[in-house]
Amino acid sequence: MPLATGTARYMVPAMQTAVEQRINPFLKLALEIGPLVAFFIANTRAGIYWATAVFMVAITISVIVTWMLERRVPKLPLVTGIFVLVFGGLTLTLQDELFIKLKPTIVNLLFAAILFIGLGFGKSFLKSMLGDMLPMQEKGWRILTVRWALFFIVLAGLNEFVWRSFSTDTWVAFKAFGIMPLTVVFSLLQLPTMTRYRLTDGDDDVANGGGNDNSAGEADRESQT
Repeated sequence: MPLATGTARYMVPAMQTAVEQRINPFLKLALEIGPLVAFFIANTRAGIYWATAVFMVAITISVIVTWMLERRVPKLPLVTGIFVLVFGGLTLTLQDELFIKLKPTIVNLLFAAILFIGLGFGKSFLKSMLGDMLPMQEKGWRILTVRWALFFIVLAGLNEFVWRSFSTDTWVAFKAFGIMPLTVVFSLLQLPTMTRYRLTDGDDDVANGGGNDNSAGEADRESQT
């Protein structure tokens, strides 16, 4: 699922660690969309079951190569990969394509639930993942967290609508080439909010004691009166 594979990158464009920045951008793109393209091609040539098997192998390779390049566990791709293996395995074992079709719905609803539960406990999991790369006010993190949770729910609903209303081939095409563009567009629409609530050096100074200068100034004025 492209959403989970590239969520962190598309949520905050151009925010990568120094290690990630050394990875060839074309290679990163191939790792993100390669499994989906392989899934689409295999489905057109051999059907959904062969496509599911190819998808399972491709996403496993993608996660392993990403780990080797970044030298860290890619959390979101790993979670997605686990779900692909579980639901793909059920699809192949039971010869029922329902399971692979339900996977995006369940994963998106899971992500939404995690974000909402975190907010319920006063914690933004987006900030936990991206806070070091994007210093932002708490209000900004809350706004983005709610928006992304709702977006995940919308994606789950879209997946249900497409697979229930159209052919398997149409659903595969939507999965491969529909979800990622929607995610990119939604991410870009969040840029004004991220800019508005982004912390600057001046904000940090104020937060770390900028008020002391004001207190000193007031003390000087009082001494002069």
